[in-house]
Amino acid sequence: MPELIIEKIGREIMETNRLAVGILAHVDAGKTTLAEAILYHTGSIRKVGRVDHQDAFLDTYALEKERGITIFSKQAGFQLKEKEIALLDTPGHVDFSAEMERTLQVLDYAVLVVSGADGVQGHVQTLWKLLKEYEIPVFLFINKMDQEGTDRGKLLFEVQNRLDKGCVDFTFAKENSSEFLEELAVCDEHVLEKYLEQGEVSTADIQEMIRKRQVFPCYFGSALKLQGIQEFLEGLDVYTKCPEYGEAFAARVFKISRDEKGNRLTHLKVTGGTLKVKQIVQGKDWEEKANQIRVYDGAGFSAVNEALAGSVCAVTGLSRTFAGECLGEEQMGKEPVLTPVLTYEIQLPQGCDVHNMLKNLRELEEEEPLLHILWNEQLGEIHVQVMGEVQIEILKSMIQERFGVSVEFGSGNIVYKETIENKVEGIGHFEPLRHYAEVHLLLEPLERGMGLEFASGCSEDMLDRNWQRLVLTHLEEKAHRGVLTGSEITDMKITLIAGKAHTKHTEGGDFRQATYRAVRQGLKKANSILLEPVYEYRLEVPQDMIGRAMTDIQKMYGSFDSPKTEGEMCVLTGEAPVVTMRGYQREVISYTRGTGRLFCSLKGYETCHNTEEVLAEMNYNSENDLENPTGSVFCSHGAGFHVSWDKVDEYAHIDTGWVKAKKKNTEEVPRTSFSQIRLDEQELEEIFTRTYGPIKRERNGFQKTSRTVTAKAGESRPVKKQPEKEYLLVDGYNIIFAWEDLNELAKVNIEAARSKLMDILCNYQGYKKCTLILVFDAYKVEGNQGSIQKYHNIHVVYTKEAETADQYIEKTVHEIGRKYHVTVATSDAMEQVIILGQGASRMSAKNLLEEIGYMKEEIREFYIEKQKKSGTYLFDNLPEEWTEFMEDVRLGRKKFE
Repeated sequence: MPELIIEKIGREIMETNRLAVGILAHVDAGKTTLAEAILYHTGSIRKVGRVDHQDAFLDTYALEKERGITIFSKQAGFQLKEKEIALLDTPGHVDFSAEMERTLQVLDYAVLVVSGADGVQGHVQTLWKLLKEYEIPVFLFINKMDQEGTDRGKLLFEVQNRLDKGCVDFTFAKENSSEFLEELAVCDEHVLEKYLEQGEVSTADIQEMIRKRQVFPCYFGSALKLQGIQEFLEGLDVYTKCPEYGEAFAARVFKISRDEKGNRLTHLKVTGGTLKVKQIVQGKDWEEKANQIRVYDGAGFSAVNEALAGSVCAVTGLSRTFAGECLGEEQMGKEPVLTPVLTYEIQLPQGCDVHNMLKNLRELEEEEPLLHILWNEQLGEIHVQVMGEVQIEILKSMIQERFGVSVEFGSGNIVYKETIENKVEGIGHFEPLRHYAEVHLLLEPLERGMGLEFASGCSEDMLDRNWQRLVLTHLEEKAHRGVLTGSEITDMKITLIAGKAHTKHTEGGDFRQATYRAVRQGLKKANSILLEPVYEYRLEVPQDMIGRAMTDIQKMYGSFDSPKTEGEMCVLTGEAPVVTMRGYQREVISYTRGTGRLFCSLKGYETCHNTEEVLAEMNYNSENDLENPTGSVFCSHGAGFHVSWDKVDEYAHIDTGWVKAKKKNTEEVPRTSFSQIRLDEQELEEIFTRTYGPIKRERNGFQKTSRTVTAKAGESRPVKKQPEKEYLLVDGYNIIFAWEDLNELAKVNIEAARSKLMDILCNYQGYKKCTLILVFDAYKVEGNQGSIQKYHNIHVVYTKEAETADQYIEKTVHEIGRKYHVTVATSDAMEQVIILGQGASRMSAKNLLEEIGYMKEEIREFYIEKQKKSGTYLFDNLPEEWTEFMEDVRLGRKKFE
């Protein structure tokens, strides 16, 4: 994929003549038949096989021949003039979509087969979304055009409206008709300009538009009768372009399998350099030798000494690889989009060794990672996650064939997930005798479908980088369980914010325990949400039955858009929970007498519609889950003792201040430690005495005045308290980038944004009558000595080299925070931790903006009131700019011309 091929500076580029092309389709669209036709036309096979005759070249597995469907992705090679094509045939049935999705990671181009008899079905749209997600250029082959009732114009219109407007009929591309060229040109503005000037569209431009997914060539034919195949192959040759690769070795694993002798095969695409036999292959934390390199062609293969960049091959000798892994210099790709939504218990025959069977199933899990083999220690049960019922039947056959065990599957349940709706700090501590580790994690909710993100925001002064990496590794290595139902968590960002190790007693396993416990403790403190899988559906029923369909969808807690009429049928589209739509396909066929159709594709996870019922049914108790403890282990008098999750905060050895801040229900975050940076007396004297000078306070109409109170007999007169001197320190760039209007201005001119902020704060200082110090970072300016400038009635400080604004503010607050009332305006999270412990108050960027808004309103009201008293109404309804100008005049910063 384009975004995954990241070229390093100075790296040599290799040109190749190799392409990896995948064929995708809805089940029964004729995908495997098209693959047979392509191989026959290019001379790779001598006879065209048929799925219904059980002799298709790429259906190599007995179950595939028996059922007439593709279960596993297969590889075949053919020559297309100068290009060497690795053709990958993928499963079409929705239950095996995960196998198909893994193949997408290594494709240069995809061929999407659409049945001319059925049109664009639901699963075709799911495939289209996946191809868009992986940014793969697509050619379309509209198959079965020999059947009665197929209409080229209607099918092209449907493809353009349900997939993309860029789908263009390329059947007669060689004719270069003006209509065809215009349809191409409008897909790209640059190409359109060239076409209007020159009257033609070059082949190179067409190749580029296809590569950028602006144009999707469509071909029509019949794979079974070998119609349209030659035109399609010519288009595939002319309009594809082989990618370039770097010279350093890189590869991406897309599949793990085993041959008939039990040898473990790692299927991969070489995405850089060359892979040679006996070469050392490097993964994330392992190195192994490639014993044999195989290039498969259907059921057979040829052993080669090396695989060049762009080649798709299988390697023996690698025991630690997994699907989706990057080898060598290859960059990480996308996480899988499709996930299983059903979970079943595997029921073993009496006398079967459950632990040995679990080991065998783990072997299957390597080949099909989304199986998610789960072992319930307490119940002694094995559970498996699958995509659908057809996959269950295939699994039963595979287990019987490979391990000689006949298993059954219990009743299926929905695979739920969990997330949180608020930020929390999770703390994990593990300190039995001679062990020590403490981890603090910040758990934050993300948008639906974002999955899990892990990051570190911890200082290396607190926790060494190697320990931080270990914590992140432990976060990534495990599917963490929620506390509502024990389901996997998702849509969450987990950040390491603090940690502690012991110089002698800390081992790697200690941080594993502390990390796991920190996640669980945070989940216990958070407001957890149960998520359920949701289908995106398209329901087609006769017009007189649309009322029944809409009622059914409502009963299933689904939603739908306005019905649309297509001929004699009405179409409903929308979303509905997977659990309520199970089995509805049969019901639709029944009440429409076979005329209705339902297409479902997994959209993702949404908030569960019946959370209370699910919780009651699953009856999960997080405190009884011994494999996922929520509490921590501390040490006292030489012995470890358990602390429940709700008491861990009190025993924790690190105080990040995050929990205390939440308890105060403010934005202020306390800090127990403080930087050792100090201001010397000379600099303090310069800033707060010599530079500032005396602050004169002028009375104005909206300033409160003190009243003299006469003491009654027998009472003492109250002593008039001198007003406390106030300082406001403003983190300049933090405020600029936090305020929307200043942020937009800064993108154009940062100097203008600074000037505007200074003018705003001048007005604010006149309103508050405080000493206002605006601090800007200049720590990256080499040789900068720092400066202090007087701008009208405020002080502007530019920090010196190697000193940030927050460091400067921290020093200043420490020196004057105990003598004067000091407020710091910032929304920087780290600065929050710094200032409060030094006796200062904090004002967020949002609060400061609100204060300035109040100031403007009060100034406006003051002038209006003054005009009414003077009987002058000339300045009624002044715009905001004039109000600000009048305030500048009052403060002496501006004058009337």
